[in-house]
Amino acid sequence: MNQSLSQPKQQEVSMKKLWSFFLPLGISASLVTISHVIINSTLSKAEDPERIIASYAIAMSLLAITERPAVLLRQTSSTLVRDKRSFKSTLTVAQLVFASIMAMGLMISYTPLGTLIFKGVFGVGEENVGDVLLVYKVLMFVSLFSGIRCFYQGVIIYNLRTKWLTIGMGIRLAGMYLLSLYFVHTGVTSGVVGAIIFLFGMIIEAAVSFAEGRLLVRKMPDKAENHAIENKRHVFSFYRPLLFSSFISVWIGPGINAMLGKTWDAQLAISSYAIGASLVMLLSSFFSYFHQIVINFYRIDPAAVRKFTLMLGFVPALLMGLIAFTDIGVFLLEHVIGVHGRLQAESIRVLQGFMLFALVMPWLDVMNGLVFVRGQTKLIIGSQIANLSFTLATLIICIGLSPGWNGTIGAWAQSVGMAAELLFIALALRFIKPADPVSIRHEG
Repeated sequence: MNQSLSQPKQQEVSMKKLWSFFLPLGISASLVTISHVIINSTLSKAEDPERIIASYAIAMSLLAITERPAVLLRQTSSTLVRDKRSFKSTLTVAQLVFASIMAMGLMISYTPLGTLIFKGVFGVGEENVGDVLLVYKVLMFVSLFSGIRCFYQGVIIYNLRTKWLTIGMGIRLAGMYLLSLYFVHTGVTSGVVGAIIFLFGMIIEAAVSFAEGRLLVRKMPDKAENHAIENKRHVFSFYRPLLFSSFISVWIGPGINAMLGKTWDAQLAISSYAIGASLVMLLSSFFSYFHQIVINFYRIDPAAVRKFTLMLGFVPALLMGLIAFTDIGVFLLEHVIGVHGRLQAESIRVLQGFMLFALVMPWLDVMNGLVFVRGQTKLIIGSQIANLSFTLATLIICIGLSPGWNGTIGAWAQSVGMAAELLFIALALRFIKPADPVSIRHEG
C-alpha cells in the first residue's frame, strides 16, 4: 500500500461512547462459551457419550485451524472497509478465502488426506476415524458461515453498531438450544448432532451479521476522502501477514500439550492444564476486543483510549488473582466444574501460573490494535515467532529442570510466550516507523 494519508482531526470521545461500543463486544465474546456448553450437554445425553464427545472434540480441533483464515476477516474489514470501493476490494479477498477454505474442507473430507491427518496428527484409532470424518464433513461448512459472519461484523464494528453482535449471538444461542431440545427428544446417536447444532447457530449469526452489514454498506460513500484502499492488492498486503502469523500461532497449543506428555505425571499435567486454560479463556474473553477500541477510536481521541484501557486493563489480572490465590478458585473448581482431590490442587497451581498471562493479555491486544491502525501487520509475524520460540524454550527448560511442576509448566510457558510477544510488539512500534499508515477515521 503506497499511500500518504493525512491524520484525521482529533475529537473528544466520551467514556459513555466507549462503553456502549465495547460492552456488546465483550458480552458477545463471553456468550460464545455457552454455545459449547449447549453442544456438550446435548452430546452427553447419548448412550456412549465418551466416544461421541471425543469424535466431536477432535473434529473441532481441526476446525479451529481451518477456520482461522476466516476469523481474520473481522480485523481486516473493520480496519480497511470505509467506502464501497474498499468494501468490494475486501469482499473479493474474502471470497478467495472462502473458496480456499471450502476446497481444503472437501479435500480433508473426501480424500485420504483426512484419514492421514486424523490418524497421523491427532492419533485417532482406525475404528474411530470414520466417526470423526463424518463430524468434520458438517463442520467444514462452519468455516464458510463463520467467515461471512466475521467479514460483516467488521463492517458493523467500524460503524459502532456493536449491539448487533450481541443480538446475533443471542438469536444464535436460542436457535441452538431449541435444536438441541429436538435432538435430545429424538435421540443423540453420533457427534454429527453436535456439528449440526453448531452449524445451525453459525448460519443464524452469519445471517444477522449479513443483513445488518449490507444495510450499512449501502449508506457508505463510493469513495471516502483520504482512504487509499482501492483494490485487492492493498487488502492482501494487510491480510497476508495476519494469515502467515496464524500458521505460526496454531503450533503453540499442540506444542504445549506434546511437551506436557514428558512431565512426571503426563495425564495429570495435560488435564490440569486444560482445566486451567479453559477458565483463563472464559475469564479473558470479555476483554479480548481492546484492539477494536484502538482501531476505531485511537486516531480520534488517543487520550480517551488510554484512559479506558487503563481503567479495564488490570481487571483480568485482578480476577485471576482472586481465583488462583483465594478460596474462590477452590469453590469454582469443586462446585461449578466438579474437580476434586489431586486434580483440583494441580489445577489451582496451573491458575497461579497463568497470572502473568492475565496481566499481559489486555496490553498485547491494545498493541495489536496499534499495529492495525498503522497498517504494520507484518510485525505480527515476528511477534508470533517470538511467542512460539519463548514458549518452546520455557517448556524445554522447565521440563529439564523440574518435570514435577506438571501442568504448571504449560501455564508458565504460555505466559512467558505471550510476554515475549508483547515485548516484541512494543519495541517494534517504538523503533519501526510506519511507512504506509491506514486511514481509519470515523465521522461522528
